[in-house]
Amino acid sequence: MSSPTGTDDGAEAPEGGAIVYDLAAGCTADDVDVGSRYLATVNGVVDYGVFVDLSDTVSGLVHDSNLAGSYEEGDTLVVELGEVRSDGDLSFEEIQLTDYEIEHVAHGTTATVDELADSTGDTVVVEGQVVQVKQTGGPTIFQVRDGTGVVPCAAFEEAGVRAHPDIEIDDIVRVSGRSEERNGGVQVEVDALSRLDGDEATAVEANLDDALEAAAEPADIDPLVEWPAFEKLWDDLRQVATELRKTVLEGRPIRMRHHADGDGLCASVPLQVALERFIADHYQDGDAPQHLLKRLPSKAPYYEMEDVTRDLNFALEDRTRHGQKLPLLLMLDNGSTEEDTPAYRNLRHYDIPVVVVDHHHPDPEAVEPLITEHVNPYLHDEDYRITTGMMCVELARMIAPDLTEELQHVPAVAGLSDRSEGEAMPDYLALAEEQGYDERALRDIGEALDYATHWLRYSSGEQLITDVLNVDCDDRDRHGELVDQLAEKAQRDVDQQLDAAMEHVDHERLDNGAHLYTIDVENHAYRFTYPAPGKTTGEIHDAKVAETGDPVITIGYGPDFAVLRSDGVRLDIPRYVTELTEEVDGGGVSGGGHLVVGSIKFVKGMRSEVVDALVEKMAEAELDEELASSSALPDDV
Repeated sequence: MSSPTGTDDGAEAPEGGAIVYDLAAGCTADDVDVGSRYLATVNGVVDYGVFVDLSDTVSGLVHDSNLAGSYEEGDTLVVELGEVRSDGDLSFEEIQLTDYEIEHVAHGTTATVDELADSTGDTVVVEGQVVQVKQTGGPTIFQVRDGTGVVPCAAFEEAGVRAHPDIEIDDIVRVSGRSEERNGGVQVEVDALSRLDGDEATAVEANLDDALEAAAEPADIDPLVEWPAFEKLWDDLRQVATELRKTVLEGRPIRMRHHADGDGLCASVPLQVALERFIADHYQDGDAPQHLLKRLPSKAPYYEMEDVTRDLNFALEDRTRHGQKLPLLLMLDNGSTEEDTPAYRNLRHYDIPVVVVDHHHPDPEAVEPLITEHVNPYLHDEDYRITTGMMCVELARMIAPDLTEELQHVPAVAGLSDRSEGEAMPDYLALAEEQGYDERALRDIGEALDYATHWLRYSSGEQLITDVLNVDCDDRDRHGELVDQLAEKAQRDVDQQLDAAMEHVDHERLDNGAHLYTIDVENHAYRFTYPAPGKTTGEIHDAKVAETGDPVITIGYGPDFAVLRSDGVRLDIPRYVTELTEEVDGGGVSGGGHLVVGSIKFVKGMRSEVVDALVEKMAEAELDEELASSSALPDDV
């Protein structure tokens, strides 16, 4: 017998039992051998015996003299092929076995997933692992992964009825059926689907594991610029790239949460495009990228309970309705602080892995027990000047290196958006210049991203944002027109806000010599429009830095929040938050940030006590010329 099971002709029975073959529906007489034993189904009872089916086309007679029992139509029994007559008829005899092992025989040409596009119209056999089971109004779709990719396999029982209910996610299976073009890729129309066990399953699993390790290996690339500080993070980034590639190949969705600002978008958009391309390269389902990846902006500078509740709800619904695995959560430009931990603990109930790439001042003791991977420059004695966008551009290139040319301007946009004064900024600006972007154009892109994101609120913006950033954009002219229009409107709204707010800014000189500027942004700035309080505070701060040329601290406050900026002053905002929490009874203080930028929240009735105590700490802060430029504030508070 010749079949894709890997069993040789005349194979001996395994120790402790015989081999009984179970033929797939499409098997023919070429797939059976005299002397071999098969599972058979009775399709007719006559006076001289029973007729049996081994597959859709393999049938024969068990003569009454070769029957050990009596049977009705639909009964199953084990038979041995005794003779193939000259006219092609098959003669069987019943075999009674107390101990036997079933081996499934598939019909068709054994093929890997990446070979299916060259086999459309043919009957093929694919062995692999089920990574998703989705019930549609028609067939049941099994997504099956082998060492080369993932293919949808459509099995039909009846409309809306689960086919092969015994097959579950992670089962090792053999599928045979016709390879057909469908939805921009290939789909296998299932004739037979069976779970593999024992040595067969072990062999397939070993091949899958080896192929997964090889395919998950990141592309071997060099950093866009030489920067010793950045090189410290390289191994961490490669580990995250491996984790993300492996997650895609295993069929686990990714929910990408990013801070809704310029740096967050420079981090998330390149990574989204890279992952979408990687998914498209390995999945035969043309809709796989949109089903496996979601990019979601977060307004708050930490992972809010509102966000995690929504994420969990969608994940559990997708598992129930679409048979998906629970996702991996990818936190970008966010997620490193103690404030994130309540949300992370919610995810722990469902064993949802969390990967964090961030450049805000971290609290590793709080977050790392709850997450899988954590990349942050502070963990390597560096700081926020290595922005998340800079890190994620390299991550994207490790996943889809063909994106490199499209991304060369993005680190400069990220650096300017977050006011990075890292040593590599001139090199990043030079890379962008090679792509036709001067510094003014890059700043305009950052402003356009901020403006668009403000009005998109909780929507990702998808094509609009990729066009503004000019990543995966097919029209450079459209990109330029969008940026010009959005940046112009952003500047108009900023100017209008400053005209209203500047005369309400209070000033005092602190004991350390720094200028302190404060403003009640709740009462002395336009609300519910652009720029938001955080961005408004930042614009006032920049104006005062330019006006004085001295160390400056700016506080924009509302009833229960304050946003903080400094230039030339070494603030330790995470430490201040910890101390204020302990020192101001009933203040309800929380928050965080960098050494020179941050935000805090507090109980409304304790604003004066909290802000006054905060200013006292700022008056003792060290002046530092190296901190003469600060990163962007969250503009959502």
